[in-house]
Amino acid sequence: MEPPTDDIDRLVAAWRESRPDLDPSPLELVGRAIVLARHLEKSVNDALAEHGLALGQFDILATLRRNGPKGGLTPGALLESVMLSSGGMTARLQRLEEDGLVRRLPDPSDRRGVIVELTAKGKKAIDAATATRFREAERSLPKLANGEREKLVGLLRRWLMQIEH
Repeated sequence: MEPPTDDIDRLVAAWRESRPDLDPSPLELVGRAIVLARHLEKSVNDALAEHGLALGQFDILATLRRNGPKGGLTPGALLESVMLSSGGMTARLQRLEEDGLVRRLPDPSDRRGVIVELTAKGKKAIDAATATRFREAERSLPKLANGEREKLVGLLRRWLMQIEH
C-alpha cells in the first residue's frame, strides 16, 4: 500500500523530476512548516474573532497579562516579545487603547516614554480570549501516539533554537 501523499510530496516529486541535480528533500520539512503555519494562524485568528481580536492584538494583551503584578511594559519591551515592527506596534496599541483594553501612562523613569498596561476591561478580555486560544491550540494538534508529542516538541524546539541563535 502506498503511503499517503500531500501537496508537499507532489511538489518534491515534481522538483526531483524537473531538477534531478538538486535535492528538494529539505522542502519536505520546511514546506510543511510553512503550510502548517498558515493553517494554524488562520485557525487562531478565526477563534480569536469571537473576542474581536486578531493574533497580533492577542499577543500584546497576553504579554501584558503574563507580566502580571509587575506592572506595565514599555512599547519597546512589548515589541521584543511580539516581534512586530514599531509602526505595527504603535497602530495596534492605538487600537487597543481606543477599545479600552490598554492604557498608556507616563514612564516615571523616562519622561519621554510611556508604560502600557491592561485596563480592567483588557484583563477580562484577555482572560476570556486566552481560554479560547488554549482550546483552539488543543484542537489544532494532530492525533499522536504516546511520546510523539513530547518528541515533536523537542525537535521543533531544537530547530527553532538553531534558527534564533
